[in-house]
Order: sequence, then structure tokens, then C-alpha cells
Amino acid sequence: MPNRNYEDVTLFLGQWGPFQRAIFFLLSLSIVPNGFTGMSIVFLGDTPPHHCRIPEDANLSAAWRNSALPLVEESGALRQSRCSRYKLHVIKTFSDKGYLPGIDVNVTEIQQEGCKDGWVYDRGTYISTIVTEWDLVCDDNWKVPLTSSLFFCGVLLGSFASGQLSDRFGRKLVLFATMGVQTLFTLFQVFSTSWVMFCTLFFIVGMGQISNYVAAFVLGTEILSQSVRIIYSTMGVCIFFAIGYMVLPPVAFFIRDWRTLLLVLTLPGFLYVPLWWFIPESPRWLLSQGRVEEAEAVLRDAARKNGVTAPETIFQSVQAESKPVNSHSHNVCDLVRTANIRCISVMLGLVWIILSIGYFALSLNTSNLHGSAYLNCFISAAIEVPAYVSAWLLFRYVPRRLCLFSTLFLGGVVLLLIQFIPQGLVSLSITLEMLGKFGVTAAFSIIYAYTAELYPTVLRNTAVGSCSMASRLGSISAPYFIYLGQFNHFLPYTLMGSLTALSGLLSLLLPETFGLPLPETVHHMQTILRWKKKRRSDEANETEEEKEEEEEGT
Repeated sequence: MPNRNYEDVTLFLGQWGPFQRAIFFLLSLSIVPNGFTGMSIVFLGDTPPHHCRIPEDANLSAAWRNSALPLVEESGALRQSRCSRYKLHVIKTFSDKGYLPGIDVNVTEIQQEGCKDGWVYDRGTYISTIVTEWDLVCDDNWKVPLTSSLFFCGVLLGSFASGQLSDRFGRKLVLFATMGVQTLFTLFQVFSTSWVMFCTLFFIVGMGQISNYVAAFVLGTEILSQSVRIIYSTMGVCIFFAIGYMVLPPVAFFIRDWRTLLLVLTLPGFLYVPLWWFIPESPRWLLSQGRVEEAEAVLRDAARKNGVTAPETIFQSVQAESKPVNSHSHNVCDLVRTANIRCISVMLGLVWIILSIGYFALSLNTSNLHGSAYLNCFISAAIEVPAYVSAWLLFRYVPRRLCLFSTLFLGGVVLLLIQFIPQGLVSLSITLEMLGKFGVTAAFSIIYAYTAELYPTVLRNTAVGSCSMASRLGSISAPYFIYLGQFNHFLPYTLMGSLTALSGLLSLLLPETFGLPLPETVHHMQTILRWKKKRRSDEANETEEEKEEEEEGT
């Protein structure tokens, strides 16, 4: 079998030499900007406390200026209205006549109007955000979740395009091209002159952001050996993503202006250009394209770096077997071509969508939690590190289906419990939310590696990219799950908890890949129980037919 031959003939490289360590570290390092780019909207798009502006030239008395804003009840307490004021010309008339609010005039009976002169924003937390820059409040507050959704629309398109492009043109080329897209268009965002321009550029940034993540993930999965591959896929790229995520809050704490913050977050992307000369193309992909000499050249260079001697002919045993694979060009349609692969793709798609809703809704919600937005965001990022370590340990010793089910079910159940916590126990609610983030994050780490193991080399990047694309339907809707909290505080947690727990049950239907080599062709894929029985039945029938033909010939 080609998949066994590849693993066998590359054993001479060893498991963890200088070549493998360099690939592991450099590819993981390329993921760091994704952490702070993807989550930067938590601070770039946060809405500080605000109220209607009362012009300085309105010539109101101090009493009327202090009473110009209606009081509204929110969470059992009275506060000034954010989106309305008493009609300015009416209260100016009362002020000019010397009337006193609450004594000579019942202010609650005065008609109200919108914030015709703009808003005053609290500058205690931020100098500026895109919300204060373009007044994305009150009647325009719908633009705030839409900003995040448009970013994830770009991620969706990037997930679809990058998978097919890297399967056609190679992992390395797509990795660096999309890293360039992410860096340059984030830089262009700094000079945005309108919300529309910012969102357009943010959409393109989203395309590059997910594309280089998927390309780096698959490239490392295909280059590294099986034992290292598990660590890389469940801990390597994920922990470096979390490192980038954890860098964001302290940087944002010291840089309170959104343009300056975005500029600082852009600069590290230019440091990755030299990596082009240190990261090779995937030998597995080269072999699947029939480019055997180039695949051998990569492995000979790896052998030189590891201080071992490569065989004179490395892929002699697989070269002949790889030719039939190259005669057929694979694309996204192959993900639904047979009943077995179609069923796997649909189930994985649903799990990815629900996971994406939970992960991004919980991540983007940190600025809405009680306490410091910077501290909450840092805790949300830091909780990912033990989640990834736990995912690696589970992935190393526990069957894949049980890994995915346990983490999904944990995340779903604790989110459902939040609605039963009394309002006064804020710290307990935040603890449960972070525990839910722990479970969802671990599951997200597992689903990436599990998906890569389920699909063959000829479809692996397309499959991971397509599943990631499907998950963006969840991330696009995630900001609106948070938005539902304005109507009912517990509604987002109830929906996310229910969906996450149900997706855990659905994951038990997927095939098991624990301890098995990566499949090279569609024929070598694992099957779910129903089609496994059918395949055995078909093979048995074929065997009986062959025996009958032999007997007739005799």
C-alpha cells in the first residue's frame, strides 16, 4: 500500500532530528499572527459607554445640562440613555426662562429626540475604536457584529479557495502567498477612511488568515512523522495560535488607539519573508503529483540536515503505484462522490459549524463580561493552552471519536449550566464560561487533526479547507449569537450549549482512525459502520463470483 510504503521508506530520517524540529517550529511560528489578527476586533470594535452630545453653544444652565438625558433602567439600575435626549429647543426654552428641572418642570413629560449632534464616548478604556471613529452605535449598532461577520465571510471564501489551490499548486506557495495577503491588507486597514473601506479590507484579511493556517497545518501534517504529527496538529500550531492570542490583550492595553494598534500588529508579518528559504514543499504532495525527483530532493536535504545517509533510490517502491493516482485530478466534488465519503463530509461539516459558533462567540464575548476587557481576553486566550495540552494527551492515548465526544459534551453541558447561576455570582458564571471555552477549544484542536486523518493525501487539503469553509457559516453567525444577549442574557449560552452537546453525540458516528496510517487514496479511507458492512458484503460477493468463474473454467 502506498501509505505504508511512504512511512516505511522515510524511516531513515528518524523521528525528531534537526530537520523535523525546524519544520515544527517554523510552521508553528507562522501561525502566531493569526492569533492576534483574528481576535483583534475584540478591541478594535468594542463599544465604550456613550451618550448624546449636548452642544457647548446650547447655552443651557448647569441644572438643565445635567438633566438633558433621560434615565433608563438597565439590569436593575438607572443610567443615562445612550441613544436619546430631551428635545434641545424645549429644554433651552425652559432654561432661558429660569425654570428648574424636577421642580418647575416634570422632565419625564418632555419629548425626546435622537442624538442629532453626535455622541460623547467614555475615554477611560479606549482612545478610539472603529465604533467611536464612525459612530457605530444606536441605529447603526448593527454594523458592529456585521464587521466581524464580514471578516468570517472572507475566511469562508479563503477556506474554499486555498484548499483547492494548494492541492493544485502546492502547500508552500499558497502558505506564503496568503501570509502576504494577510499582512499587506491589515496594513492597508490602518489607512481606512470609512467603515465600508475597513470592512472590505477586513474581508480580504480573513481570506488570507485562514488560508495560511490551513496550508501550514496540512504541510506540517504531511512532512512530519506519525508520532510528531500528533503533537504538531494538536499542540504545535494551536499553542502558537494561542500565544498570538495572548499577546493581543497586553499590546492593546498599552496601545488604546485602534489605528496604532493595528499598525503594531501588522509589523511582525514582514519578519516571515525569510522563512521561504527554510520551509520545503510537502514530499507527499510532490509524490501525489508524480514529481518524484523533487520529493526525493526534499528528503535528501532533510537527511543531510539530520546527519543520516539517504538510500540511492527513495521512492522506487511507490513510484509505480503512484501513477494511477496522478491520472485523475481530484477536486471538491470528490468529497461527496460516494455514499461513505459523502456521509463523513456532511457529519464533519455540521460538527465544524457548531464548534465554530461556540469558539468564536465565546472569544468575541470577552469584552462584554464583568471586569476588565483586557484581563478577560487574556484569560480566554490562556485557557487555550491547557486545552491544547489536554487535546494532545487525549489524541495520543484515546480513540478519536471518544476524544471529540468528551470535549464537545463537556463544553456544551457547562454552557447550559450558566443559566442556573444566580446573577450575584458573576465570578462563577465567568468560570463556567471559561470552562466551556476550554472544552470547545480542545475539540477544535482535535477536529483539525481528526479531519486530516480521515481524508487521503489527494484530498486532504481540500477536505480540511472545505470543512473549515463550512465552519465559517458558524463563525459568521457567532457575532449575532452574542447580539441575542441584548434581548435575553442567557439565550446565547442556551443555544450554544445545546448545539455543542448535540454535536458531541453526532461525532460518535464518525469512523475511527486511531493508530492507523494516513490514507493516500480515496480507496484507503476508513468507512462508517453502515458502509463498512456493505463494503464487506460487496467484497464477499466479488470473491464468490471469482470462485464460480474459476470452477466453470475448470
